[in-house]
Amino acid sequence: MLSQEMISSHPDAPSEPVEAIVLLLDEAATCAQTCLACADACLAEDAVPALTHCIRLNNDCADVCETLTRLLSRILGPNTGVQRGMIELCAMTCEQCADECDRHAAHHLHCRLCAETCRRCAEQCRITLQTFI
Repeated sequence: MLSQEMISSHPDAPSEPVEAIVLLLDEAATCAQTCLACADACLAEDAVPALTHCIRLNNDCADVCETLTRLLSRILGPNTGVQRGMIELCAMTCEQCADECDRHAAHHLHCRLCAETCRRCAEQCRITLQTFI
C-alpha cells in the first residue's frame, strides 16, 4: 500500500500508521476514480437525461473523496474536527451516490461497480470514525 508507505515516511509519523486511516485513504482514492469513470460512462449512454442525477452525484462523490484524501494525507498538526466532519460527509455522499447508481445497476455495469465501490468507501468511513477520530 503506497498510502501506508507515504505516511510512514513522514518525519512526524506515528510509530505505526493508523490502519483505518490508511485503508480509508485507499478506498476514497479508488472511489473517486470509480465515480469519475462512472460519470463519464453515463455521458456515453444513449439515455443521458435519465442519468443526469447519477452523473451529478458521481461528480460530487469524486470531489468529496478526493478532498478527504488530501485532508487525511496531512499528518502534521491534524485538525481532527475538520477530518471528522469530512469523513462523515464522505460517508453520506458515498451512500447517496451508491443509492442512485443502484437505480441504474440492472442496465449499466459501470453503475453497479460504482455503487459497490461507494458502499465500501462509506463503510470504511464509518469504521474510521469508530476506531480513530
